[in-house]
Amino acid sequence: MSDQLTHLDARGAAAMVDVTDKAATTRTAVAEGRVVMRAETLAAIMDGAVPKGDVVATARIAGIMAAKRTHELIPLCHPLAVTKVAVEIVPDPALPGLTVTATVRVTGQTGVEMEALTAASVACLTIYDMAKAVEKGMRIEGLRLLEKTGGKSGVWTASA
Repeated sequence: MSDQLTHLDARGAAAMVDVTDKAATTRTAVAEGRVVMRAETLAAIMDGAVPKGDVVATARIAGIMAAKRTHELIPLCHPLAVTKVAVEIVPDPALPGLTVTATVRVTGQTGVEMEALTAASVACLTIYDMAKAVEKGMRIEGLRLLEKTGGKSGVWTASA
């Protein structure tokens, strides 16, 4: 690991990393988050009985849109021409709740970890927003990077 922080210039001011000389490679990142709720709320979501409409479809679209706009939300992130964004939302009766998994891919000079994390975050927030009329006490938990591939550092996988 380098001793120099890459988002600071010579004077110590925040700066976007210069990736001009980095090789363009295929890079993928996978992130997840969970929305924990009462079993009754999960059932209402899965039955399509939430007043705002289709929670899962809306959250999936929100996550995809968010990944594409990450550079507008996170300071110093590069705008990327992402080539794939997939958001999977799966019910988990054991939580009870929904598990969100976001996969983002690009062929470029910098990674897509922030895009995957942003997609998962916004999908979770959208689930909350769509279902808050049913349950205000839902919790968003476990937001984390699961895996990244590509670039100079290669493959990284989260420990269980």
